[in-house]
Amino acid sequence: MKKWSATLLLSAAAAGLAALVHADSTAMKSTKPDTPASEAAYCPPGDTKSACGLPSKVVIDMSKAKVQRTDAEWRQRLTPEQYRVARQQGTEPPFRNAYWDHHADGVYFCLGCDTPLFDSRHKFDSGTGWPSYWQPLEKVFIGEETDSSWGMVRTEVHCAVCGSHLGHLFDDGPRPTGQRYCINSASLKFMGRADYDQWAAKNSPTAAAK
Repeated sequence: MKKWSATLLLSAAAAGLAALVHADSTAMKSTKPDTPASEAAYCPPGDTKSACGLPSKVVIDMSKAKVQRTDAEWRQRLTPEQYRVARQQGTEPPFRNAYWDHHADGVYFCLGCDTPLFDSRHKFDSGTGWPSYWQPLEKVFIGEETDSSWGMVRTEVHCAVCGSHLGHLFDDGPRPTGQRYCINSASLKFMGRADYDQWAAKNSPTAAAK
């Protein structure tokens, strides 16, 4: 697979998404969601590996996001579950989501803006019931915030292009990075390798300039 630099990949993704961008000053900050009782039930006693699967309560600064939509536009684009996870920082059930046991070869894109985020070659079985990766496709596509909710200190991760909540980052992953990106399937969509290679060629800086 041809490897693009982070800058060129970001330019390509932005070019392919330009027609979808809708600036809206009312959508500059994400809100802190209430937590349904069912989400707290994802946290077994003494569970430190999954960090309880509890949702985030951080404020994501959307002022520099390349893709911005109104709340109504997000609700129209996403299913209720996708909206709850990606835009309200919710958490889906472990072992009952699309990609925790998914082994196909390809790339996982942000559901909110079609930015390529994680490669299946970096995916591993963490035992938590959520899809886990030891590195992102390109670090520049991932934003981070310190999440100190629920009496824990975690690193929340979101799409840097549209601000959609993805999951959390932990330092108990495998070599070579030692990191574990614990990601919600509801924030992702998968593209097989052959289709991704075609997508990458179509959205390359050379193709975008034509």
